[in-house]
Amino acid sequence: MKSINELSTIKSLLGDALAEKPGSYIVDELFDRFPTVQELMNVTEFELLSIKGIGKIKARQITAALQLARRLSRPADSKPQIIRSPQDAVDLLMPEMRYLQQEHFVVLFLNTKNHLIGQPETLSIGSLNAAIVTPHMVFRAAVKRSAASVLVCHNHPSGDPTPSTEDIQLTKRLVESGGILACDVLDHLIIGDGTFTSLKERGAM
Repeated sequence: MKSINELSTIKSLLGDALAEKPGSYIVDELFDRFPTVQELMNVTEFELLSIKGIGKIKARQITAALQLARRLSRPADSKPQIIRSPQDAVDLLMPEMRYLQQEHFVVLFLNTKNHLIGQPETLSIGSLNAAIVTPHMVFRAAVKRSAASVLVCHNHPSGDPTPSTEDIQLTKRLVESGGILACDVLDHLIIGDGTFTSLKERGAM
């Protein structure tokens, strides 16, 4: 139901941005070619130009409207300064990560009071089902920020946040490395489409 409501909102937003009625050819063709929210959010200008009636100006209007739709989907306080729970991190990351069509491995860096240091950093972008990351990559970035702890996260483009065997093994390696370097790994979150899994809550770390 949420996806249907999102599509309806985006359709209205695009209609307004293009000065087109919701039932116009261009709007309908967009939704015929890109029927899901994920596909729409990742559409390229090149793909838009292949649609009859869409030139460079309209293509840019559409991509700008889709960027606005992403911003509107974020909660009002989308950048919490303190990460107290997995949900705080999910609220920060979900608006962007739920629509990604490749796996992104993202790290949040925290100080001793769990205040977020800077912005979350994407350390690796992978394929449809894998993003390559190593403990060295994670903790090199943490040391640069003098982080006391980290919270790591990656998305599953399938929308299903169930952890794989590889996800669990990586988490254990990160926890072990963090113990050696005195930088705690607070959690490993897996983002799906509007849902998530906390490996800490599952007892997998």
